[in-house]
Amino acid sequence: MRAPSVDLHVPARRVRLAAAAAMLLAGVLVACAPRIGQRDAVHVLTADSQVNPVMERYIDRGIDEAERTSARAVVIRLDTPGGLSSSMEDIIKRIQSSRVPIIVYVSPSGGKAASAGTFITMSAHVAAMAPGTRIGAATPIGAGGGDIEGDLGEKVRNDAAAYARSIAEEHGRNADWAEDAVRDAVSASTSEAVEKDVVDFAAEDIDDLLAQAEGRSVKVDGRVTTIGELTDAVRVSNDMTFIERVLLVLSDPNIAFLLLSLGGLGLLIELLNPGLFAPGVFGIIALVFAFFSLGTLPVNSAGVALIGLAFALFAAEIFVSGFGALGIGGAIALIAGGMLLTTSDNPEFRVSRWVVVVTGVVFAAFFLSLVSAIIRMRRLPHDIGTKAMIGQTATARSYLNPEGFIFVRGERWKAVAEDAPIPEGQRVRITGSRGLTLPVRRDQPDAGA
Repeated sequence: MRAPSVDLHVPARRVRLAAAAAMLLAGVLVACAPRIGQRDAVHVLTADSQVNPVMERYIDRGIDEAERTSARAVVIRLDTPGGLSSSMEDIIKRIQSSRVPIIVYVSPSGGKAASAGTFITMSAHVAAMAPGTRIGAATPIGAGGGDIEGDLGEKVRNDAAAYARSIAEEHGRNADWAEDAVRDAVSASTSEAVEKDVVDFAAEDIDDLLAQAEGRSVKVDGRVTTIGELTDAVRVSNDMTFIERVLLVLSDPNIAFLLLSLGGLGLLIELLNPGLFAPGVFGIIALVFAFFSLGTLPVNSAGVALIGLAFALFAAEIFVSGFGALGIGGAIALIAGGMLLTTSDNPEFRVSRWVVVVTGVVFAAFFLSLVSAIIRMRRLPHDIGTKAMIGQTATARSYLNPEGFIFVRGERWKAVAEDAPIPEGQRVRITGSRGLTLPVRRDQPDAGA
């Protein structure tokens, strides 16, 4: 029979501790990636995900290590359905500025370099494909997964086609096919890609790849150079670190939305019931990982603001009792925020409508049921609980100036001090009843126990 209330004193310490713990965990996870000591080696990277900021940072780190250790070449084993054009362009810029030869190898068999992967493959100093792979279908798509119509669509396709042609021409590859891959979404199998001069050759495996790449004349960092001996070089696998793998999982926009929603729910539960600790800790950690996730996505700040507004409305529903209107408004804000969370035209980087709607409906039902329970509780006679406690002693569980919390009968109650301020830990005596708020005064020694 106690009113839901916010303790702004005790939870603040807990929130700070939870935040510190979460940031410490994040600091451990982002500890420096293992440094490679082997020099004059061939570095092998594996990029088998969507093209996104995580892949971009991984490839950038891998090329940095290759340059630092004077590697003979970098092999990027690529298998991707495509992804963000912004990340693709950054990867291509890094490849073109590399001081060591970059070999992009579309593998394993059954893999592909589609959409953005087509651009990345054709930008390499040496491009090769394993048998049974494919490349192409690089037409830009809209937010719903279809073509971009109208003048905007024409503008986007012209820009992408010009970019594909310039990359192909820079490396002496089939510029006409590259443009067709953008305008007409053409694709090519391994044999077709070799025949049409889309890639340099087909390779059965890494051994075959290095044997064929060895001795080729390529333009690296603006200078024509010959790739040295690769077959006898030490090979170093520079795989993704644990944090990169975690971020790769978190880079799913659906997970980012769910983490934001669950994080907000955890903090709200902690504020509603300050005696609990686990929900607040969970909420802080979920939000930390949510912002990690958002850091890998093209985020729309309006979407994040709407999600924040949703939880503000949920909280207002409980404290103000809007009889459901505020809760419904919160659900609408949550759904709208999920729909607007990312700015990408690529449907792979947008939150699923089903995930958004189901989450909004579940949260609305949860808070409306909670509000219904609170309304029923408020309609109960107050004499049963509060008036029966007049004259009893309690302990201040927060700084009463004049409002705060006391602990009596094994429960936390909202209180108002008649002789404020009263420090935390002070014994107080309940002097009256104001609904679900208890007026208190310092418990004087001569007042009796």
